[in-house]
Amino acid sequence: MYLMCKVLFMLLISQVYSSPRKKSYSEIKSCNVGNLAEEIASYDSVVRDIMDYVVSGPFKRKTYNELEKFVDKFGARISGSQVLEDSIDYMIKLTQDEDFTDIVTEELEVPHWVREQEKITMLKPRSKNIAVLGLGTSISTPPEGVTADVVVFSNFEEFDKASIEDVKGKIVLFNPIFTTYHETSPYRTHGAARAAEKGAVASLIRSITPFSINSPHAGMQHYSENVTKIPTAAITLEDADLIKRFYNRGEKVVLNIKMHSSIETKTSRNTLIDLKGTKNPEKLVIVSGHIDSWDVGQGAMDDGGGLFVSWAAPIILKRLNLIPKRTVRAIFWTAEELGFEGVKAYKEKHKNESHNINFIMESDEGTFAPRGLSVAGTQEARCIIAEILKLFESINASTLIETDRPLSDIAFIVQNGIPGASLHNANEKYHWFHHTEGDTMNVENPEELDLCTAFWAAVAYIIADISVDIPR
Repeated sequence: MYLMCKVLFMLLISQVYSSPRKKSYSEIKSCNVGNLAEEIASYDSVVRDIMDYVVSGPFKRKTYNELEKFVDKFGARISGSQVLEDSIDYMIKLTQDEDFTDIVTEELEVPHWVREQEKITMLKPRSKNIAVLGLGTSISTPPEGVTADVVVFSNFEEFDKASIEDVKGKIVLFNPIFTTYHETSPYRTHGAARAAEKGAVASLIRSITPFSINSPHAGMQHYSENVTKIPTAAITLEDADLIKRFYNRGEKVVLNIKMHSSIETKTSRNTLIDLKGTKNPEKLVIVSGHIDSWDVGQGAMDDGGGLFVSWAAPIILKRLNLIPKRTVRAIFWTAEELGFEGVKAYKEKHKNESHNINFIMESDEGTFAPRGLSVAGTQEARCIIAEILKLFESINASTLIETDRPLSDIAFIVQNGIPGASLHNANEKYHWFHHTEGDTMNVENPEELDLCTAFWAAVAYIIADISVDIPR
């Protein structure tokens, strides 16, 4: 049974990181929501009120200023760390200061992986230090490190054609050119397991990014059952391409990899904040973001912005006395980066209540200028959300993207047919900074964050208040 559960989990992980089937809403021809269109249009004045309050009124820069204080105070918030738990306490106190009492935390066990020494040295064809970041839960090397020749593959297809003799005893470098995150990230999540199947002693990946200033990108990887665990790490685009050039010229590339880390289990918490509905409080419209981050950078963009727009949604509605028929619940997921542990625990704990989730939203790919939503659900559900998005044409946030798997935590929820959406925003440079030391407040823009905040709160309110549930 355990093995079956593990296989199912790994299948879902691969779906989360694989390319979603997306298309522009303009391609959908059969939307007709009838009289509901007129009802939704009547929320135009509410949208304007929320926009005015956040963009030019008393809440202007509030989200940015609170995010700034939070990020400066706590910095990186790795799963299982005391810093993460202190940051959860901080968010609870910040919410209590807004006279909220419906705040619940739910404990769960999470991995606490600590990065210690990491060093890669090129020994041949010349001496050079290689910038490196070990991938999440990677095992350590022996104290003396691992020294071996490097073999380079541009993609899994090339690797699959290689014999075991080509790979055994060597360090495998996967060097795929970035296309999209969803297409390229499987080299990070599955590269070590694939390399180990053919006897590699370590694996490296070209960082999952289209741009670099010699900056490696961290991220999670997943070992397979019944396959030897090998050390695995990300290196920069610059070093990956240097190694490939040597390799293509037939020069032997020898690396020494020294990586040491520790892992243990700790207790953490999901945080739930409810703005109770007036008519159907048992029905939920969930807004969410994850509060943990990687141990590099400061977790401002991933996912401090998503955390704070979700925190702000019930706060703004309460301040404006906009109490919808259904409950708006903000959730701060814990331990997203090291395996989506928070959402898995929430799903299990609330499995008998999933029928009450009317809609679930998450922001985890930046809070740059909002462009709309990436929506999972039935055709009818998408039509209703598309009608709501028409109210945001003035800020260029009316686009609906169809997807079966909105990222990232909520992918575990929507797989059961629950409708949901992730924030679609102008994040063309998001993966420049993603999982790097560059994820700091310098990436955040206060005006764009205000727009995201207002958009997030207004969409949540309308979905929670309209006369019909979002259909499944």
